[in-house]
Amino acid sequence: DGNKAYRLALQTREQHIRREKATSNICTAQVLLAVMAGMYAVYHGPEGLRAIARRTHRYASVIAAGLATGGVEIVHGAYFDTVTARVPGRAAEVVHAARENGVNLRLVDADHVSFACDETTTRAQAGGVWNAFGVEGDVEALDAATEETLPGALLRSDDFLTHPVFHQYRSETAMLRYLRRLADRDYALDRGMIPLGSCTMKLNATTEMEPVTWPEFGALHPFAPAEQAQGYLTLIRELEERLAEVTGYDKVSLQPNAGSQGEFAGLLAVRGYHRANGDDRRTVCLIPSSAHGTNAASAVMAGMKVVVVKTAGDGEIDVEDLRAKIEQHRDELAVLMITYPSTHGVFEEHVADICAQVHDAGGQVYVDGANLNALVGLAKPGRFGGDVSHLNLHKTFCIPHGGGGPGVGPVGVRSHLAPYLPNHPLQPAAGPQTGVGPISAAPWGSAGILPISWSYVRLMGGEGLKRATQVAVLSANYIAKRLEPHFPVLYTGPGGLVAHECIIDLRPLTKATGVSVDDVAKRLIDYGFHAPTMSFPVAGTLMIEPTESEDLAELDRFCEAMIAIRAEIEKVGAGDWPAEDNPLRGAPHTAGALAGAWDHAYTREEAVFPAGVSAADKYWPPVRRIDQAYGDRNLVCSCPPLDAYED
Repeated sequence: DGNKAYRLALQTREQHIRREKATSNICTAQVLLAVMAGMYAVYHGPEGLRAIARRTHRYASVIAAGLATGGVEIVHGAYFDTVTARVPGRAAEVVHAARENGVNLRLVDADHVSFACDETTTRAQAGGVWNAFGVEGDVEALDAATEETLPGALLRSDDFLTHPVFHQYRSETAMLRYLRRLADRDYALDRGMIPLGSCTMKLNATTEMEPVTWPEFGALHPFAPAEQAQGYLTLIRELEERLAEVTGYDKVSLQPNAGSQGEFAGLLAVRGYHRANGDDRRTVCLIPSSAHGTNAASAVMAGMKVVVVKTAGDGEIDVEDLRAKIEQHRDELAVLMITYPSTHGVFEEHVADICAQVHDAGGQVYVDGANLNALVGLAKPGRFGGDVSHLNLHKTFCIPHGGGGPGVGPVGVRSHLAPYLPNHPLQPAAGPQTGVGPISAAPWGSAGILPISWSYVRLMGGEGLKRATQVAVLSANYIAKRLEPHFPVLYTGPGGLVAHECIIDLRPLTKATGVSVDDVAKRLIDYGFHAPTMSFPVAGTLMIEPTESEDLAELDRFCEAMIAIRAEIEKVGAGDWPAEDNPLRGAPHTAGALAGAWDHAYTREEAVFPAGVSAADKYWPPVRRIDQAYGDRNLVCSCPPLDAYED
């Protein structure tokens, strides 16, 4: 229609394209935290951020001036928010005294103490710092007497946050309405089913989410003294123990803050184990061709050589090819990475035999935990042959992951790999002394969101977790059976059953009618659904994962929408609607698309109120479809041109 639109053309998820040639295994983008930071900038704008920065620096300057007036040496002349003072031989004493005053200072060494200010720093805290150093100060008097200490050459002079959105919303009412408008444009789980999998498309209960906002969890610094974080440490220990029980492993580390980082940590543990045994030559990682792209990228990052194993026609690992690859690389085999149930949505019938073959050859078995939603309470990877797994707390254990974060990817291992889990140089309790080093900057990764999964596990209990798994698998099989007469289900296991997800194959319909997987995905929006996972792991297919959160009525609503879309495809195939002008090719239809002339081969009602959609509950998509292929081939950079940086 000639309207401006922005789309993501270049992605950090290169591992799904380049796979074993990838140099990055980025998976979780921490988008929730990015949205929070972005909205902070929207509300304050450049003027507000400057004011916050000036206040932050001013407090640092005033506290430093008070120390200097009292005879304490400040070791640097220019600083922003962080100040280091020299107190020969007294550093530990000063830090202890500050702690008694309710302020945490950083012990640099025996002679130096450091502190940092931010927008929450108060006069009382300034007094606590001075008192710890044994000096006195008056904030107002020192503020009046202290000159600006920021060097002029370091001050930013150009404009930033120039987009209008950073200048429009300055009252809480206006900001609230802006956020509401954004939410109304979105399709989220509070509106209806999102059948693309458990990444977050299951209930994230308010009871689980609310503790994240409590200051006892949310306001604790990652490097606060351990004695001030006993509640957190108890929560972390209990969650580690419960995840170990659920998976059958002996030890769990919560440090990795994404599934991809959990993979990396697990493979480093395998590498550390082999090296400790003198098996430096064991560097080959076997990976099925159907595996997640992060698997291969993680293996490369861990210094391993990827060898791909074929997938059989039924979606399982090609056992004969696996056996041949094991024999070929027997002396170099480090690990086999498998996803169970597989990425194709079926349980590997021979998984125990596969694990045994790898172990007999001296290798380890990595069971990708991406599909643990089909196992919890029913099977334990650490018991059926796995040596190491990562778990996606942002999938199976309810931490929201929509759009890419925040994620937590704990790694679980059997006892022989436990000495090689992540550790941290600033927190001995965060891992074994013989560990591989830190995977995340903070000792326990994204600890601030662990209360979500802790609450989920406590609320569900063992029987509840098992029941959730059973319902998730049952729901996937219900959808597969209802849709099978209309769309072929690509892969099934014994008895014609699937695991917690099913793949429906649209390729024969596309070949016969020209209706593509894109058309079906976009048409589902008109029916009031988010699309399933499209063209992964097989191009031209839809992978549907209902999770345990949807009731029968919503499952039926989705199935009936898909069956109605199948009837629409028939009309295209029969010539009732032209291949280039039908509701599927025109989907999704916005309210604006109904205004003015209508020259389509189908009616306005057929466009926006298809079968089962009522006007009262209609979800109106905010934008129409764009030409994706054109966007890929005609990149338009939204950042400043390179010549803007010439100066």
